Formats: sequence, structure tokens, C-alpha cells
Amino acid sequence: MFFAACAVALLCSVSAGVTHSAPQACAELVRPLDRLDLHYLEGRWAMIAGSLTDLQYLERFKQRDSATVNFARNTSDTNISYTGSIHLGNKCLYISYNISLEGSSFTFDGTDKRNLSANYVHTSCRDCLLMRIYVESGKREHLYLFSRRREVEQKEMEEFKAQVECLNMPPPAVMDPTKELCPEEKADVPEEKTEGQSN
Repeated sequence: MFFAACAVALLCSVSAGVTHSAPQACAELVRPLDRLDLHYLEGRWAMIAGSLTDLQYLERFKQRDSATVNFARNTSDTNISYTGSIHLGNKCLYISYNISLEGSSFTFDGTDKRNLSANYVHTSCRDCLLMRIYVESGKREHLYLFSRRREVEQKEMEEFKAQVECLNMPPPAVMDPTKELCPEEKADVPEEKTEGQSN
């Protein structure tokens, strides 16, 4: 469903050094951002890696070749739209949302926030975006790492894997940075076709 939100796409084991992360360390690793900078958010982001608590959706998620999300600011400071793309096989699937921002959290316009909501999480990666999605009041969770780059440094990936572990989620699926991204264009794709591929 996110690609739900997107793009969204993407196997690595967690390093032994973070296997027993202390609760305090985990609290810092997965703390939500205090506030989101809309200027920072705007533009195109490539999916680097992701983890989903639902193993069936995680396996489906691993099948995509690449994914992106493109944020565009609206006239309001609390509303923004984005178009997510998934490159799957030889096809590009697109889905667009309008979202309402509140601090570092956001909800998808037209949906009940109990069914689909999200927030942005702290990351030390200099040009990354870490998005945590809650589906069905948290029954399922998604954690997606995006970057302006196609590939992040090893220490940045290790941090993401530690964040995944802190949330008791499966090891993340990592995108292949050599795979082609979808063109930056919007296509009219029925939502029901994208939902099956996007979670």
C-alpha cells in the first residue's frame, strides 16, 4: 500500500555490534523528527532499502527493481503531494497522494489515519529520508530509507539495519543501485493495480 507509499522497494543481516541494542540507544535511533523541513523534502528521492513486518508483503517488495518518490509542495505549508514510482520487470507503476503534514507526521488525504499514517524518523545520513508507515493502526509497519543518491555508505546502511532491528522488523531488503529508475512522469494507473505491488 505505500507503495504503498511508493516506491517503494527493495538483504542484509544486522551486524553483531547492534544485535543487543540497549533500549535507550534504540529510543534515539528511531525517534521521530521534531519538525520536517519542506524545502529539504521537495524533489526526487530514490529508494535505498526497506523493511516490512508482513513477510508476504516483504517478499513482494523484494521483486521490484527500483522505486522513487517525488515530493511537490502545494500552496499550503501543511500540504504536499508526492508521486511514487515502482520499476517492476519492464513496467513502471505510478501512484500519487496528497498528504497533510503535522510536525514530522503526516496522513494521506482521503484516508482514515487509523488505517494509514506515517512519520519521518531521525537519521544521521546527510541526504537521506527515513519514513515509517503505520498500516491498520500499527498492525503492519513499513520502514523505508530514501536518498538523493542511489547508494549510501556502509555506516549509513548499518545505522538503518540497527533501526530496523530496534523496531523488531525483518532484515531489510536493499535495492540494486544499478537498476534503472522510472522516468519522472506521472501516469494514470488505477490504485488497485499499484496496491498489490506496492506493499
